Amino acid sequence: MPHPDLEAPADLLVETAYAKVNLALHVRARRGDGYHALESLFVFAEHGDRLEGQADADGAIDLVIDGPFAAGLDTGSGNLVMRAARALQDYLGTERGARLRLTKRLPVASGIGGGSADAAATLRLLARLWDARIDADELAGLALDLGSDVPACVASVIQMVSGRGEHLARHGVAGLEGLPMLLVNPGVAVSTAAVFSGWDGQDRGPLFADRLDQLIGAGRNDLERPAMALAPAIADILGALKGRAGLKVARMSGSGATCFALFDDDAAMDRAADAIRAERPEWWTMETRIRGA
Repeated sequence: MPHPDLEAPADLLVETAYAKVNLALHVRARRGDGYHALESLFVFAEHGDRLEGQADADGAIDLVIDGPFAAGLDTGSGNLVMRAARALQDYLGTERGARLRLTKRLPVASGIGGGSADAAATLRLLARLWDARIDADELAGLALDLGSDVPACVASVIQMVSGRGEHLARHGVAGLEGLPMLLVNPGVAVSTAAVFSGWDGQDRGPLFADRLDQLIGAGRNDLERPAMALAPAIADILGALKGRAGLKVARMSGSGATCFALFDDDAAMDRAADAIRAERPEWWTMETRIRGA
């Protein structure tokens, strides 16, 4: 788990809700329970939303949201941060509460796990804040009840994820950790349910991710086509990324609309980011790296 922010006040704990990126996402089948069987390699950016928390002895959970993407977000019981806090509180049977502040730096409904990462960061932060004796399996069980991507976001390390998100395995790929990664979002929210509804139902084969060249050459995102039908700007982003000097691969993440590009080095990423910001200043960009263990 991440270490506390050493610059924070002694009674304040801080977690980063690391942006999640699907380097490849293969949709294999629709399950009997209505979920889709997936195979995906999850990686996490070094950056994301910021969550702060202080203990509150009266048992209340209070949430404030600020930041560039805070507009329109509800702080009520349906918010994933609130749901995660209540789930852990109920599971532990604790009467302790917390005052939470979420600084929303990642676009909403954008395919990079913003809400899931926020929920996972909440579980991590409160487990520390309340000195909870809870093991990784218990935390993962709570996380899955909050959403399919939340268990992987708890550890926020490179993982092979299958099923609906309940099967996780740490997965090292030589040359992947620390690789420069540019994220680009067109400012269009895409419905995950609508994207999955547009999937053509064709199983195009399993994901092999033992080597970086496999991921680049044979990996894919089976949701790109239906997502592009709903948000043509995704195709515009991929067109703007492809052909850049030093580019290794460019794809959509998750169900969109954020796309990512991996580069040989920071200089290549910086040149691409500067060019895209000059060409399309309305797009959101984030320069980061793939987070390690």
